[in-house]
Amino acid sequence: MTPHSQPYDLLIIGGGINGAGIAADAAGRGLKTILCEQGDLASATSSSSSKLIHGGLRYLEQYEFRLVHESLAEREVLLRKAPHIIKPLRFCLPHERHLRPAWMLRMGLFLYDHLSKRVTLPASKSISFNTDTDSPLVNNITKGFEYSDAWVEDARLVVLNAMDARNRGATILPRTRCIEARRQGDLWQITLQDQTSKEVTTISSRALVNAAGPWVNHVFDKALHEAAPNNIRQIRGSHIIVPRIHDQPQAYILQNTDGRIVFVIPFEQDFSLIGTTDVEHKTSLDHISISDDEKQYLIAVVNKYFKQKIDKADIITSYSGVRPLLDDDADNPQAITRDYTLELDHSNNQPPLLSIYGGKITTYRKLAEAAVNKLSPFFNEEGKTISQSWTADAPLPGGNFDSKELLSQKLTTEYPWLPDSLNQRLVANYGTLCYKILGNAESIKDLGELIGSDLYEKEVGYLFNSEWARTAEDILWRRSKLGLRFSKNEIRSLEQLLNTLNS
Repeated sequence: MTPHSQPYDLLIIGGGINGAGIAADAAGRGLKTILCEQGDLASATSSSSSKLIHGGLRYLEQYEFRLVHESLAEREVLLRKAPHIIKPLRFCLPHERHLRPAWMLRMGLFLYDHLSKRVTLPASKSISFNTDTDSPLVNNITKGFEYSDAWVEDARLVVLNAMDARNRGATILPRTRCIEARRQGDLWQITLQDQTSKEVTTISSRALVNAAGPWVNHVFDKALHEAAPNNIRQIRGSHIIVPRIHDQPQAYILQNTDGRIVFVIPFEQDFSLIGTTDVEHKTSLDHISISDDEKQYLIAVVNKYFKQKIDKADIITSYSGVRPLLDDDADNPQAITRDYTLELDHSNNQPPLLSIYGGKITTYRKLAEAAVNKLSPFFNEEGKTISQSWTADAPLPGGNFDSKELLSQKLTTEYPWLPDSLNQRLVANYGTLCYKILGNAESIKDLGELIGSDLYEKEVGYLFNSEWARTAEDILWRRSKLGLRFSKNEIRSLEQLLNTLNS
């Protein structure tokens, strides 16, 4: 890093979905924007979600009608913005009358269908499970409901927003920690440290956004050296991945006796993603992992509903993320609001500080829009003209196509040698960005060395040069989910290639 003589308009701390979304929105409105993230983009909570774009059916029980309405409206927006990484998904909800009565579920689903306008997704309906033939559920479950939501590649959503911000002039600095931020006159003076080289630089900015997620109050303590304005509750959500436990395209939403729900979601063709839990996380944020109790909890719920039983030996991998939720004095973790709060501090006409509390991946775009709107008056005072919000109608990078099927057919015509599995994965991961990987290739050999599964050297080079990927983990678990298929030897080969690119 080198010193920057001209001040930025906006410096954002945190490269999760909220930080990346704010960076894209701000850059698109003409603000000189810079984002720093202490690790890889989406390396914490934003890559550890249930990977759903959803209204939050269970939030209706907490009377979170505004949040559900906004989330349902955003579901339609995001399906348009990112058709490569977001897709419709139907959910089956088995009915257990002793948990929630049928009338309550029907009323909840009616509200879910009508709280916001549906454009692309079908309405909910009652269904029957044929226990003698194709139902994967135990025989005593014969009735239920079906409704629509959407699936998202969560980490790629973050990366694409960061790319969008960069395309509009923002500076994106992964692996860069904010070690100090202080007000000096009309500006923030911010000290950043490159976590690889340990080089330190100081830049100035007219406004500062604290979007550090679980570290939001840590920033106040360690970098700002002042008291945080709000208390947060660190809530850990954990997931397990097991071999596919049913062959249907639908996901399942399972009710448990404690009032919680558990999703069972088709994942990467051959697997089932199961989660999530809600547990208070009271230990270090440097060590976030699933507990044995959480594993047993998820296994028990699944085994109660499905004919095919699972146990701990079936778990291929797991992941956990901590959600920094605003402490609203709720009695239990599942009742804490998932809504967001924007805390603005500009007392005594000092340079503004905006801190982000809470939020969910589905509403990131509205949060980002609200954040930039809240800061806009400060830039108008500087003589800038801040344009109106623009993100609702603009596709994310790679999302400028009509359908995956048509794009896949186009690739088949232009690259007839391309294996079908690779064709499908490139479309689902990159959309039209896949042309940056395929380029003028005339045969599979032109993609370079096969590293493992269907990952070729050319794609690794693209991820290194265009998507900030530096480690095998960045590529295998955040830019893709190929880590489920890579052997130890293949991982070593990938690491060797990245070492060469890094040198």
